Amino acid sequence: MSSKMTRLVFSLNKRQLVNSIACTRNLSTSRFFLAPQFLESADEAVSDIKSGSKLLVGGFGLCGIPENLIAGLLKTKVDNLTVVSNNAGVDTFGLGLLLKQKQIKRMISSYVGENAEFERQYLQGELEVELTPQGTLAERIRAGGAGIPAFFTPTAYGTLVHEGGSPIKYNKDGTIAIHSMPREERIFNGRNFIMEEGITGDFALVKAWKADKAGNLIFRKTANNFNHPMAKAAKITIAEVEEIVEIGEIPPDQVHIPSIYVQKVIQGPSYEKRIERVILAKSDAGDKELSPAAKMREKIVRRAACEFQDGMYANLGIGMPMLASNFIPPSMTVHLQSENGILGLGPFPTKEEVDPDLINAGKQTVTAIPGSSYFSSDESFAMIRGGHVDLTILGAMQVSQSGDLANWMIPGKMVKGMGGAMDLVAVADTKVVVAMEHTAKGGKHKILENCSLPLTGMKCVDMVITEMGVFELQEGELVLTEIDPDTSLDSVRAATGCSFKVADNLKQMSQL
Repeated sequence: MSSKMTRLVFSLNKRQLVNSIACTRNLSTSRFFLAPQFLESADEAVSDIKSGSKLLVGGFGLCGIPENLIAGLLKTKVDNLTVVSNNAGVDTFGLGLLLKQKQIKRMISSYVGENAEFERQYLQGELEVELTPQGTLAERIRAGGAGIPAFFTPTAYGTLVHEGGSPIKYNKDGTIAIHSMPREERIFNGRNFIMEEGITGDFALVKAWKADKAGNLIFRKTANNFNHPMAKAAKITIAEVEEIVEIGEIPPDQVHIPSIYVQKVIQGPSYEKRIERVILAKSDAGDKELSPAAKMREKIVRRAACEFQDGMYANLGIGMPMLASNFIPPSMTVHLQSENGILGLGPFPTKEEVDPDLINAGKQTVTAIPGSSYFSSDESFAMIRGGHVDLTILGAMQVSQSGDLANWMIPGKMVKGMGGAMDLVAVADTKVVVAMEHTAKGGKHKILENCSLPLTGMKCVDMVITEMGVFELQEGELVLTEIDPDTSLDSVRAATGCSFKVADNLKQMSQL
């Protein structure tokens, strides 16, 4: 065969190959592989979003939300939207503004927070709400973006998420119009798992720190959060950024989101970057007399701090558990992990150190210690679900005699969501410590034979610390191992709603 004929055959084969690839791409559910468009405004970027679309909206609380793109949607007034977002904004900012204009039909979230309009619409049957554990939500989005239709997780086994029946939509009379469906269950290696389906969307609205002119993205600190997995899970990803830089200014090995996932980019003209909870470091005001309630909480917290060990990785819940970090001895290093994407939490900042891109899972301003790292929400829960966190300390409404935990829902009241608690307590290799007051208001029992409230996890608690003492779950039984020196055994029994064993070597309650 002549060289000319060889070139002709190669040319024809190459053309057939290109056509074949084009056909394959046409058969795909994905978009055509085109370079990202750099647009002038948020209004232009969201102009293709139609009523009834499914949107993946990045952010954690108000940190890292695509505020300019949300403002663009407010102008278009498209409605009947399904919005997947960890949170629902607040009444006057973020997704709360879309709720106010009744543009959202259904929210798929893990924690909706404080939003009066959200609460009103949900309880009046105007809004559908699908609550999903935070780590499961992150993994469902990651899986969807990776082309994985479903997966099995230990999170939420034995809860309403697993069994179904959680209210998604109410009727006007308060009865349930739509309830959640049960999940398939299966046993792997002797452990219980439930099946969750991947999530994809028509559009993803994400906020990044920088984009280069090729469309590669990077995030800043804890503003990474849900933006990262969401950018990969939609047919069309629209990114708003603070800065657009030349190609090469973001080194290839530092790119968080490669350009293949990004279709549209805008540079936001301005950013309010509102902070939900500005918490500042307290100056040393001397020895201030604590109230009796504060003394009781400190007693619980100081005992909880005894569970820290040098070099361990720990996750601390919102409120009293987080205070345990104040009593870590100076000679000890404890790496604090937060679900929203930071390993190496530091103390609260000074006024000058406040950074809206650096918050904890409680949406509070924080700092980071030397050697810390930032990552996405799906990466954060891979650490948790994979058993890499040694200790989690969290609060509770109820704990059962067998170690069941309830801390997220009171039927008949507005449900804020479970957040990351179901994920944190579902891990076999993580020690789960509950730090709580021994009784509720009016002396109502919180340690019971069986939890009466919907569960967060089954047989997941290893230790319960209250102001009266310490209980441990030993071979499936509740055992009192430490007692407060100012408390009698009879008082503990009277304040506890179930029977328990007393350790032969009952000790005085430890304190740091």
